[in-house]
Amino acid sequence: MSTLSPEVISQLAEHLENAELQVHDVSKITDDYPDMDFEDAYDIQWEIRRRKEARGTKIVGMKMGLTSWAKMAQMGVEVPCYGFLADYFSCADGAVIKTSELIHPKVEAEIAFVTKAPLKGPGVHVADVIAATDFVLPAVEIIDSRYRDFKFDLKSVVADNCSSTRFVTGGRSLPVGHMDLRTTGVVMEKNGEIVELSTGAAVLGDPAASVAMLANMLGERGEEIPAGTFIMTGGVTAAVAVEAGDNITVRYHEMGSLSMRFV
Repeated sequence: MSTLSPEVISQLAEHLENAELQVHDVSKITDDYPDMDFEDAYDIQWEIRRRKEARGTKIVGMKMGLTSWAKMAQMGVEVPCYGFLADYFSCADGAVIKTSELIHPKVEAEIAFVTKAPLKGPGVHVADVIAATDFVLPAVEIIDSRYRDFKFDLKSVVADNCSSTRFVTGGRSLPVGHMDLRTTGVVMEKNGEIVELSTGAAVLGDPAASVAMLANMLGERGEEIPAGTFIMTGGVTAAVAVEAGDNITVRYHEMGSLSMRFV
């Protein structure tokens, strides 16, 4: 049940979006609004989305965050969170990414889905996701919390669009039935050294389960995942901090590799 007025929702959305666009950090919003709830947090996120769309920005996909069972237990929550992806977040494989446009970026390897049929909760499960998936492909998300020192609670990060800022796609897209995503290996290299190793099972045991959860969470707001939606399912690896001069390469079993350079 929402505790914040529409006026406060609008003010906080402007506050957080300005922090993103003007590249400066802020204190977490629950410091000033400790009684806000998750409905408030998502209302703020959706208001940020509305503000961007009103200026002509296109929403090009969705993302899931906090998709590790261990991380959820650590945070004391039972479900991950979701956010949206704006058109200017998108970067090509081999992109040069300007750290001057970011606050304190980190990168994490992900597995992305593209749908060919809509998914609407409640009641969406993994088999529904597989049937509705056109293909899967590798992706790397650059996250950049607007909160000082990357310190926040779950409600604050939901309001901040789950730290979304940039993403890189490329590699090789494959039919979802081509491989078992749970055992798909991922290796992240930073400046030529291996810094993370993982498999797809790090995402809720199966990345398809992340898509199902997104559909069911959106269903609670009367929303759905349309056909043709690009969905990042959450970090397969831990988030690795980057700065100007760093080069990141992520290699995926059977799906090729992605690279980017930070300047």
